[in-house]
Amino acid sequence: MKKTNQYIDTVFTAQDPFLEGVVSSIAESGMPAISVSPSSGKLLTMLVSISSAENVLEIGALGGYSGICLARGFSGKDGKLTSLELEESYAQLAHHNLEKAGFGDQVSYRIGAALESLEKLVVEKRNFDFFFIDADKENYENYLNYCLKLAAPGALIVADNVLAAGTVVDDAIQSKHYTEIMKAFNEMVANHPQLESMLIPVGDGLTVSKVKN
Repeated sequence: MKKTNQYIDTVFTAQDPFLEGVVSSIAESGMPAISVSPSSGKLLTMLVSISSAENVLEIGALGGYSGICLARGFSGKDGKLTSLELEESYAQLAHHNLEKAGFGDQVSYRIGAALESLEKLVVEKRNFDFFFIDADKENYENYLNYCLKLAAPGALIVADNVLAAGTVVDDAIQSKHYTEIMKAFNEMVANHPQLESMLIPVGDGLTVSKVKN
């Protein structure tokens, strides 16, 4: 899996000094090195662009790498990214990096527990046409349920880390603590009556789900 991803990143993603700078800023801030892979980031950009999404909700900002990739898919200044982040310092760095990338006016952050922020968005009757889930794995199912409440017809819901470093398919790999959670989440997404879904094995695995009209 690692060699496959290295091949995909090498062949399909050009060197991106700006995103490499974002990765460096995350490391310098002492934050975990858990941004999406270059190929996953490129795929996020493509999916936002292909779907013509203009209202994107991101669950888990970290230092802004995925946020930049999502915003790069917007067709113009009408695109808006709402990002949920537990840690205020993470959101501050993410916003700084989004501003440097030219998307400062198109992104807003909500600080605190994502489930509380999601409940507020439901009360506000907000609506989104694209979702990216990349936060604590224990709540992936809860996040998905909220995304469905907030989803416009035909919206896309993308979730990261669904391969759990390959442990969901290879018992020989040392298991991660969230392996069984990801297995259960993948089964749920694959068989959900409101979704049409596929797992794409780039990075640490992305499930891409379309909300049925």
